[in-house]
Amino acid sequence: MADPGTGVTPYWELTFDADGDVHAGQRDRLLREVVERGVKDLIVFAHGRHNDRSGANRLYSRFFEPVPALAPNARLGYVGVLWPSMRFTDEPVPGFERTVTAVSVGPALDEGTRSALRTVFPGRATLVDQIARMLDRQPEGETALEEYGRLVRLLVELRPEAPGAASAPDTVADASAGAGPPFEPEMFLGNAAGVCQEFAQALTEDTAAGTGAGTTPEGAAGVAPVLPRAWDGAHELLRQATYFAMKRRAGAVGERGLGRMIGRLAQVAPGVRVHLVGHSFGGRLVSFALRGMPRGVRTVKSVTLLQAAFSHYAFAAELPHDVRGSGVLHGQQNRIDGPLVCCFSRFDSALGTIYPLASRTAGDDRTAAGPGLPRLLGPRWGALGRNGVQAVPGTEALTLSDALRARMPVSGCVNVDASAVVRRGGRPAGAHSDICHRELAQVVLAAGRVVR
Repeated sequence: MADPGTGVTPYWELTFDADGDVHAGQRDRLLREVVERGVKDLIVFAHGRHNDRSGANRLYSRFFEPVPALAPNARLGYVGVLWPSMRFTDEPVPGFERTVTAVSVGPALDEGTRSALRTVFPGRATLVDQIARMLDRQPEGETALEEYGRLVRLLVELRPEAPGAASAPDTVADASAGAGPPFEPEMFLGNAAGVCQEFAQALTEDTAAGTGAGTTPEGAAGVAPVLPRAWDGAHELLRQATYFAMKRRAGAVGERGLGRMIGRLAQVAPGVRVHLVGHSFGGRLVSFALRGMPRGVRTVKSVTLLQAAFSHYAFAAELPHDVRGSGVLHGQQNRIDGPLVCCFSRFDSALGTIYPLASRTAGDDRTAAGPGLPRLLGPRWGALGRNGVQAVPGTEALTLSDALRARMPVSGCVNVDASAVVRRGGRPAGAHSDICHRELAQVVLAAGRVVR
């Protein structure tokens, strides 16, 4: 039945482990009760960075709150997907903290984040403690930063045969060439000191862009620009390495877990219309669920991505910069009996500044134009939650007001600029988590044709 903490009914939790295995009792309860309760439209929401049940359910409660009033005659059910993810506790989440002002982002690792890292990477507590000590002490020299980079890589690495190892990439460089070597982001393959320096510079420039002031008055006579220290970006290297691991895990949970679960639901309750919603890496999770569904399943009537943290080329049949390549999910939008709606915002700093740096695949930057930061922020490194779906012919573009006023397309990809409401948040994520708005709930209902 309902979880009283969410405020909507009927509500079910659906918990998956890191390999995509579902909690059997929750699965069986959902399959039984969705029929008993006469549910016709089931909204399935996957969170992004929240690493515990209470945090995820607070998100679901806030997002679902306006839905019953928006669709009073619908026979709705709600599912909250729980999967082992995390967010760094120095990131403000609009609506959940007392303030959304910027927080101080430095090298030190707070105890809340240490605890979260130990939880989502079981058996690696010693590594977490070693990383935390290095961030506290900041030893001099590149050798120390290289050792730090090695420890971070060990924290998040998987064995090649692990279930989630194949779920890392967003694009395939050459599908005809086979699987190729294991995917790793370039931040693990290059000079750790240089990568930390790049992250530090990106954070500095992002702050300057947000405040209108940099570290040094531009053009001041006799004053040289002050470069940030490499250790100022070391914390961000850990953050992005962890996000890479969560992003990889989201794909595995979606394909191996939720996709199969949707297949079971289609067998038990073929008349139930399923609407998938995902925030951040939860957007990746529900998108990979399409790839994991059994053949012939057509019960998914809509997919709505909210600030999705994966490549804007993920659904492309060809990459603009390499016609031999494609998005890892190309064509999967056709498995939806309805539209794939991607909400994005220009105020999402997590996806607009740092994501492009952390998302470079090994060797790709050799063909990028020019040295320095601008090449890293080019369109080939963009995220869905910042730019919407790219390189998919026929994709429609709507403002948020147009999406709410006009009839939503019944199929294909639809980009919705949600910057009008997704705009609040401090450093370093910006508005990445500012998604609990009545207007976005309306988009979900419109995409699934729950209300007409």
